[in-house]
Order: sequence, then C-alpha cells, then structure tokens
Amino acid sequence: MVGICSIAPPPRDAPPSMPARPVPEPTRRISPRWLLAGVMLVVIGFLAICGSVLFSMRQGDERLAQQTLGNLATGIDAEINRNIEMHDLWLREVAANMTVPEVLAATPRMRQLVLFNHATIVRHSGPIQVLDVLGNVTIDSTAPVPKVQNFADEEFFRVHQRDPLAGLYISRPMLHQGVYGIVLSRRIAAQDGSLLGVVTDFIRYSYFHELIARLQLQPDDVITVIRQDGVLILREPFDMDIIGADLSRLPRVEKALASFSGSNLGTSKIDNIERLYVWRDAHNPLIVIVGRSTAAIYGQWRHDALQICGAMCALGLIALAVMLLLMREMKKRAGIEHQMLRFAMTDALTGLGNRRHFDAMLAKEWQRALRARSPLALLMIDADHFKAFNDTFGHQAGDTVLVEIAGCIAGQAQRASDCAARYGGEEFALVLPGLSLAEAIELGERIRVNVEALDAGAAVTVSIGAASLVPSASREPADLVGHADMALYSAKAHGRNQTFPATIRQKWMAA
Repeated sequence: MVGICSIAPPPRDAPPSMPARPVPEPTRRISPRWLLAGVMLVVIGFLAICGSVLFSMRQGDERLAQQTLGNLATGIDAEINRNIEMHDLWLREVAANMTVPEVLAATPRMRQLVLFNHATIVRHSGPIQVLDVLGNVTIDSTAPVPKVQNFADEEFFRVHQRDPLAGLYISRPMLHQGVYGIVLSRRIAAQDGSLLGVVTDFIRYSYFHELIARLQLQPDDVITVIRQDGVLILREPFDMDIIGADLSRLPRVEKALASFSGSNLGTSKIDNIERLYVWRDAHNPLIVIVGRSTAAIYGQWRHDALQICGAMCALGLIALAVMLLLMREMKKRAGIEHQMLRFAMTDALTGLGNRRHFDAMLAKEWQRALRARSPLALLMIDADHFKAFNDTFGHQAGDTVLVEIAGCIAGQAQRASDCAARYGGEEFALVLPGLSLAEAIELGERIRVNVEALDAGAAVTVSIGAASLVPSASREPADLVGHADMALYSAKAHGRNQTFPATIRQKWMAA
C-alpha cells in the first residue's frame, strides 16, 4: 500500500533532525607484512654492510700479503743478484786481463796474482778457472798449477763457442767438481772477436740454503729462483727432482718473464696448494718468485668471517623469531580490535548495523553520490503498534519480532553498498545508493509484504517512509534523513502498513 504526501519545510518549532555523528576511524596501524618487510630490509642492510666490511678486510689481507711477499722477494732478489754481480765483476776483470800480452807472458805465479788480486775467497764459492779454446783448464785461482780438467762438453762452455754475444751465462744446477751448484761463465774474446777461452766461477747450493735459512717463513711458503729462460735454479722447500726443470710454460712464470713486477694466484702442480705468487725486479739474471698459501693469507680473515657470519645469523634468527612473535601478537590484537569495532558498529539483537554504523555509512555514501552526482535513497521503517505488542506478548516476543523484521529488511539489501541498520527501538533504516524514489518505494513494498506475511502469533506490520535525492553542496545527509522521517510520519498518520514517498516542492529541490 503506497500513500503520497507533500512535504513542506519543517515548521520553526519542530525539533531539528539530529545531524550525522562522525564515527572515529580506527587507528591506522602498520601492517605486519610491511613491518616484516622493514625488518627484513634492515637485516639485509646489516648483512650487506657486514659483507662489505668482510670484503674490505679480505682485500686488506691480500694487499698486506702482496706487500709482505713483495718485500721478501725484493730482499732475496737483491741479495742473490748482488752476489751474482760481484762474481760477474770478477769474471769481467779476468776476461779483460787475459787479453793483455804482459799478463800472458808472466810466470804462472805472477799471472795468478794479477788475474785474481781483486777476487777474494768467499764462502760457498768455488775457484775461478780459465779454459782455453778446447775447454781445458789453464788457470785456477786456488792453485798455481791447475789440475788437468776439460769442460768442452759442458753447456756453459759450448754456449760461448756458439754465441759471441752470450755475455754472462748462468748454468743449470749441476754437479761441478763434486759439489752441487751453478756455474757462471763469460767469453774471453780477442780483438777480432774470436774465442780465446772461457772464464768460469762457481756458486755452491749451500749459499742459497744458508740465505733462505735466515728467513722466517710460514710452513707452506715457497721461494722459487728461475733463470731468464724459465729454468728452475732453486725451490724452497728443496726438491732435487725438479731442480733444473723448464717452468717457462707455467702461467706465473710466463707473467714473471713478461712483466717487471707482479703477482699471480694459482695452484702448484707439485703439492696442489693454492698460493699467491709475487715477484719484483724481473730484469735481473735470476728472478725470485715468493709464494704464500691462500690458507695462510686468509686464515685469520676466514676465522673472523665465520665468527661474524655466525653472530649475524644468530642475531638474524633471533630478530626473525621476535618478528614472527610480534606479528602473531599484532594479528591477534588486530583481530580483537576488528571484532570490537564490529561489535561497536553492530546491533546486538538484530545483527544489523547500529545507529553509529548507519551514520558512518550514510555520510560515506553521501560523499560518493555527491562526487558521482547520482541519487541516494533512504527507507525509514517502523514497526506498527509495537508497544501494544510488547505489552500483550512480552518483551521476549517483541525482541523475536524485531529480529524477524530485521531479517526481512536484510533480505532486500542485496548489494554491497546497501546498508541496513537498526535506527533505534523498533525503527530501522535502509540506505540505498543509486536508487530513484520509485525504485526505493518498490523495494520498500517488498519489505512491507514480507513483514506482513510473518507468522508471529499476531498481525505484524510496518510503516515505511521513502526518500531519494541527488546530494549537492547545499545539502547535508540530515536533509535526506529528515525527508524519509517525514514520509514515515505521514505513513503512520495515513493508517500505517504502507510505504509513503517523500515528495519535495520545486523550491525545496533547488540546489
């Protein structure tokens, strides 16, 4: 049953409609996921910083090792090559004097004094000998009359036969006159460049062993002395099986022969130990390469890195555990707050939204309709003769009827934007965004018919006031509530059990 009334502006003495009360928004809280993401970023940041620090520490240890090994290589190289230069100086003087006729014409004793007056007897050095063009020993620095010896088949003699420009030649490690060492030799040339002979000197291996014994080396340190063609002269730890081998094809040796100074990281084929190899002053006749195992270089760093990583992992696990516990408590608290908020916005008897919820939703839908310039409808629904029903059947029966009426209203609020609420006592409200007045009346009639069909032991009816308008800047949500309320009063006045529309005069509709 639909009635029609004309609604004029409310009289001056009429009580004003209560404006919509703002509902406090729930406190914005940080999402547990965002909090977890933030903690993870902090942990990752700490890990990145620790990784950077550890990387810098590793680079620092490597630079320190290169500096230490470089200094060691420089010191050994300077000692060995200074000794080589001293012996070469003696060989040059003897070779030069062997071209002087007066020296050749002198007696053996006098010739020995002239040739070797600058050469002093040095530990670990053998005799200086002069060989003729056939390789026979003709002069010996240790005896006026030399032993009968011939070295024509030795490489250190034949190289000067073949190459007039050989200069100082350092032999492979060899057994020479019963002692192991290296032979240094120079060509004695005539004025026309022809071969007059060869002068030789000898350095025992005991010299190298004594030199290295004075050094403080770590267990896996290696000292390698090579010739300019890559032939191994010395390796410490000493290994007789590889002395004299050609190492020119090894990467570190190739680099040492090609560059003045440098370093190389590689694994030794002899003992399969990875080492850092460093060399300096590779222009000298003998090149010194010093190697130290990466285990010794990075040993302390690895120990510190393991401790730091272990501590960081432990702290990370503790932080993660605390974070998960905190997330669980936050979710639990958020759930409780959500439940409390839902209870605060829900009518305990009917399960519909309460007045607080209605005010909030009406204000929200009003703003949305204002932006979209779309209609907003409202139904105000009141149970007829509810006080008499309560007096007759009791409050418990009255509560049951209110629950059934709420079910009829909620059954028609099908859209997510529809808002059904208990406005107060036996009065209900239904906010219907986007519906015109005719559509709102049609929906109100369905509610009225469904309520009338309830089997409550007595006739139960409702009166409904319907209103719809397009929000504007000059209106407020209270205007829509006032129109629907006036329509509800008209429905009551015209006999109840009907849906009454609010018709608004043209000047009242003007925005």
